[in-house]
Amino acid sequence: MSGNSDLRPVTVIGLGPMGQAMATALMRAGHPVTLWNRTPSRADALVAGGANLAPTPAAAVAASQLTILSLTDYPAMYDILGPVASQPGALAGHTLVNLSSDTPDTSRQAAEWATGHGARFVTGGVMVPAPAIGTNEAYVFYSGAREAFQHSEPVLRIIGEPRYLGTDPGLAQLFYQAHLDVFLTCLSSLLHATALVTTAGVPPAEFLPGALTTLTDIPAMIGDGLELARALEAGEHPGDLSTTRMMGATAEHILRTSEALGVDVALPKAVRSHYERAVAAGHGDQDWTALYEVIRAQG
Repeated sequence: MSGNSDLRPVTVIGLGPMGQAMATALMRAGHPVTLWNRTPSRADALVAGGANLAPTPAAAVAASQLTILSLTDYPAMYDILGPVASQPGALAGHTLVNLSSDTPDTSRQAAEWATGHGARFVTGGVMVPAPAIGTNEAYVFYSGAREAFQHSEPVLRIIGEPRYLGTDPGLAQLFYQAHLDVFLTCLSSLLHATALVTTAGVPPAEFLPGALTTLTDIPAMIGDGLELARALEAGEHPGDLSTTRMMGATAEHILRTSEALGVDVALPKAVRSHYERAVAAGHGDQDWTALYEVIRAQG
């Protein structure tokens, strides 16, 4: 921030852990913050710290040119702001930054809805948990109206490093969901693997530290991702060190072990399917990266 002239008022709608963390960071930076939440008591600590609690969503939006939404999903935005939008001109000239999670197409539809009511719309995907908001580790993907983002960027930077992806309102959610795809799959695999070893009476504490080492060793195998990206773009999958057929055999063994031990098989079945289909498509002697050819959208 360059000075008090940048300390514009900000409205935060939605006071779950993430919304509270955002409001706290903005207040700490000196911004006048107006709040609204379905359960007003969630604002008590923030109000005690100097925030203003609006009595209605319309009053909350009217208090600031910039409104940040942190809600469960995009339908919640319509529930809250729909009645506001029904009042002529109530959203006109306002910037809405929706940091809720939903699909890319839902974000695009929301941008059209907001623009139709005279507002500027920016989509965001927050890539850290609530306790990291406002720290150097925090970053957020944004996309949508470029001018609106640029005007709001000094404020948004307080939440975390802004990473603007372009004018397509769906891009931020696409990146967010893709990153969470990696994250959630890793978490499920960690629990599945733990469930396997505990069938032998091994306590989780004897397994998980080593499993986490396996997880953190993956970047060393893949590198910074640029070489992998080049191979995927070029469709080059040399099988010099391992092959899809060989790794597919391991995927089969994991599935059979899970079945024998009575552990849930949904995840290993999905992984085995990728290898089976890659081999069937003629990629058996190529590297594991050939799975991309059967996973990606065709045509």
